[in-house]
Amino acid sequence: MRNVILDCDPGHDDAISIIIAASDVSDLKILGITTVAGNVEVEKNTVNALKISELLDLDVPVVQGARRPLVKKSEIAPEIHGETGMDGPVLKDPEISALDGHAVDFIIDQVMQSDEAVTLVPTGPLTNIAMALIKEPRIIENIDEIVLMGGGTFGNWTPAAEFNIFVDAEAAKVVYESGVPVTMFGLDVTHQVIATQDIIQRVGNIDNKIAEFVKELLIFFGETYKNHFGFNGGPIHDACTTMYLLKPELFKTEYLNVTIETKGEYSYGMTVVDTLSVTGREPNTNVALGVDQEAFWSLFEEILKSYSGGSDNE
Repeated sequence: MRNVILDCDPGHDDAISIIIAASDVSDLKILGITTVAGNVEVEKNTVNALKISELLDLDVPVVQGARRPLVKKSEIAPEIHGETGMDGPVLKDPEISALDGHAVDFIIDQVMQSDEAVTLVPTGPLTNIAMALIKEPRIIENIDEIVLMGGGTFGNWTPAAEFNIFVDAEAAKVVYESGVPVTMFGLDVTHQVIATQDIIQRVGNIDNKIAEFVKELLIFFGETYKNHFGFNGGPIHDACTTMYLLKPELFKTEYLNVTIETKGEYSYGMTVVDTLSVTGREPNTNVALGVDQEAFWSLFEEILKSYSGGSDNE
């Protein structure tokens, strides 16, 4: 059993990451879900997190976090995720509510109170995580690992920068320089797990409401990626984090030095990955670079089949 906090901006792929973590196949103990401004405004992301929790009958706290990055103005991506942040499937308004208080304080309290080390799993901008590290540095002692989706050796929001890091590069710099072990799932690996029509069909063959929900997520996400990037499906970026926590042997990783660019006019938000050790700087990040694709999708099917119930999302 591994204690995790899922810090996210749901988000199609964030939703799938939560589904993976909450499944019967998973041995993760979800201490809570915290939300951050990213794909859309934090209020919408919080509603989406509540909808997902209710759909899954997942009884864990949902706590709203940062409304904007540490330094710069917010930047959101409705052209990728839709106006709600999770367009495509239609879920009823949640009856459950977020906890009072702020995600940063929730993260600090959970980490400080836990008898066992906590793994933080951020799949959006790193604002909440950075703020928690700044406000209470003692949490570092009880964080086992930060397993994040972000970065890469190329970008998707600018030529140099991946969206999550670009939105709040200053926060990313705090996280990567914190001394906490970081495992990074950037575009180099997430673009290897694209939900093609064949994958969508495999998901569609699973007869339960969660698989139906995921199928609708993948259809919408695939269309936006086709329209914006010419892809033949949507990369389920954020799912790599929780899949790694379930089965790390699916992925090929290398321990490398990664620094965050915060000053360049054209390189802001770049994760500078020293793949050839040319800088001489000590490695600080476990960087995912490869994945066993068929094993990934086979486990994904197993996870979706672990959910029971009908196919009606109401």
